[in-house]
Amino acid sequence: MSNNQKSRNSAKDQDVMKVDFRCLKNNTDHHTNEITVERLIIRRGQPFSVTLAVERQQQDYIELTAETGPDPSVEKGTRCSFNTRRKCGTSVGKSWSVSVMESSPSSVTLSVLCPSDASIGVYSLAVITGSNTTAVRCLGTLTVLFNPWCEDDWVYLPNDAERQEYVMNEHGIVYKGVGEYITTLAWDFGQFEDDILDICLKLLDLNPKCLKDAQEDISARCNPIYISRVVSTMINCDDDKGVLMGQWDGTYIGGIIPSHWSSSVEILRRWKKYGCYPVKYGQCWVFAAVMCTVMRCLGIPCRVVTNYESAHDTDQNLIVDEYFGDYGVKPKRNMDSVWNYHVWVEGWMRRPDLSEDSFYDGWQVLDPTPQEKSSGTYCCGPAPVKAICEGHTNVKYDIPFVFGEVNADKVTWLLMANGTKKKIQSDTKTVGQSISTKAVGCDKRQDITKNYKHPEGSVEERVAYEEAVKRVTELKISEAPPPPNINMKIELDGKPLNGVDIKLNLIVKSVNSKAQALSLKMNAQIMRYTGNPTEAVWSDNRDIQLTPKQEQTIPVTIPFSAYGQKLQDNNCIKVSVIAMDKTDPKEIFLVDRDIVPHNPTLNLTVTGTPLVNSEMTAEVMFENPLAVPLKNCCVTLTGSGLLKQTEENRIAELAAGQKGSLKVKFRPYRAGPKTLVANFDSSTFKDLKSSCDVNIRPSTARSGYLTFGK
Repeated sequence: MSNNQKSRNSAKDQDVMKVDFRCLKNNTDHHTNEITVERLIIRRGQPFSVTLAVERQQQDYIELTAETGPDPSVEKGTRCSFNTRRKCGTSVGKSWSVSVMESSPSSVTLSVLCPSDASIGVYSLAVITGSNTTAVRCLGTLTVLFNPWCEDDWVYLPNDAERQEYVMNEHGIVYKGVGEYITTLAWDFGQFEDDILDICLKLLDLNPKCLKDAQEDISARCNPIYISRVVSTMINCDDDKGVLMGQWDGTYIGGIIPSHWSSSVEILRRWKKYGCYPVKYGQCWVFAAVMCTVMRCLGIPCRVVTNYESAHDTDQNLIVDEYFGDYGVKPKRNMDSVWNYHVWVEGWMRRPDLSEDSFYDGWQVLDPTPQEKSSGTYCCGPAPVKAICEGHTNVKYDIPFVFGEVNADKVTWLLMANGTKKKIQSDTKTVGQSISTKAVGCDKRQDITKNYKHPEGSVEERVAYEEAVKRVTELKISEAPPPPNINMKIELDGKPLNGVDIKLNLIVKSVNSKAQALSLKMNAQIMRYTGNPTEAVWSDNRDIQLTPKQEQTIPVTIPFSAYGQKLQDNNCIKVSVIAMDKTDPKEIFLVDRDIVPHNPTLNLTVTGTPLVNSEMTAEVMFENPLAVPLKNCCVTLTGSGLLKQTEENRIAELAAGQKGSLKVKFRPYRAGPKTLVANFDSSTFKDLKSSCDVNIRPSTARSGYLTFGK
């Protein structure tokens, strides 16, 4: 039995008094009416009103009792009795208060204040009236959430536009791709769908700390630091009954490929439907997006963040070692790695546990992707972004790991055939690029790299790095090898398109005063976005002669026939070139570049009047650009507030040049800005996405326009 059910059952054991919880007004005032107006959901630190059916002679003394969780107690802050004779106090200290707003011969309306540090969750509310202090009568239950509108709440966010974005917005954008080709994924957070709050509370009840000691856990639910850490643990299933199972090896038997997902709602409902067994499968952006839904639902401001060239520093020495074979190909797997991108979330909260002033307050990194354990559990954070920027790696929680993700030094080694290794590059600038999140109030990308690190190459950045190293390890800072005698770079010859050959130019330039004879080993590998290779798809060897200060351009073509069927599952193509001086084999040079071919366009259009309960039509269209058929095609459409369930159309085969479509009639069931998300999947093109913004007006409105998005 869940703790929420226990609270409801304890209320059922008492006589019930007729009460009006004024759900429409209260929920609207508390910004919870988007969830429902059928039951009372309030935010702590803000008064709400209730009307009781009480005769005048019983109105001189009214005592209320609020309780949450099993065996509620005053000492734990999970039980509080308060009455109308005691003067209302502040909203702080887990002490509730009540005062009379108005009365009539047969009823009384009360103003009730839930403290700003109350534990979140489901409470039962009981009442004693008049002189009979033994007749306890049940009023019902209410749900308490964090309150970013309340200055006393640790999650208080002063800017209203930011509250609308980071708490109230049910739709967002997740950034993927590579730093030079950033792609967008429209995501349906759906935190106000009618069953999501109960699922989020169920998630809290199943966390290991609650299963071990429910009293202590529920008492600690007053603290957003604690809650965010619990949520980070419960989004993955590696050591609990968490929501998602991760999978990164390219096999997804018995589950759904991570790139298919575009909605947290579908994932959370699956988790609940199948007995809270983990949903298969997730990767970093899925873990992060689902966590964002849970955090916003509970009232903690939250945003999804993508870090490009993201280091995974397993030994947390703030150095990432990268290896290439002397034939130019990356070995199959390395403990350290640099991901094309990694996605986490930031939660907004105060950190009085770290300093007496507010230095560490604000955005905190939280990462639910199971990578490394934190205090014995697969979770990460909350890590203050300010601490990361300044290199304060001795601050809680998990700063060394996150600092390494955004600012580790990268050392590249060449593994020789005889088993030795040679350091060929030391890079202090590559890791942590274009750190991105959705901008407030629009669909533009906001670059927040400056929040995490000082400008690369600046004195401040090196000072922060040295401070981080000093606080976390006794290792010396890596020394860079001498500058190379040649410079190499790989440039695109036109936009790379998935479905056609990719054309590149290798540019080799001598900075030496003598001629050089070079042996070039060129390779292309399919790489997972986590920086691990899957297989080689192309290679070429050639010799060139460079005169002093000369520059040569070498055209390179990677055929679609070589990479097409293998470039799936968020993979990219890593092109690498090893150049060896034939007269001096110790002189070895490396250049590599990650390439993400651009996918074909998926078209989504919406027609009709954008009113609640007014019929509208959405159409998804895809045209096969290849000269061969596409097999096992599937088109799906989702959207919170617009579609009650996912719509789907399966097509066994789509001939060359043929169009496949899905047309759906629907009636929006909630007003406000909404987003439809379409997905096309096939044997060759995996999970192409498109989205459309729709601003739904209440059914009583007479004017307004449909807006089209991405």
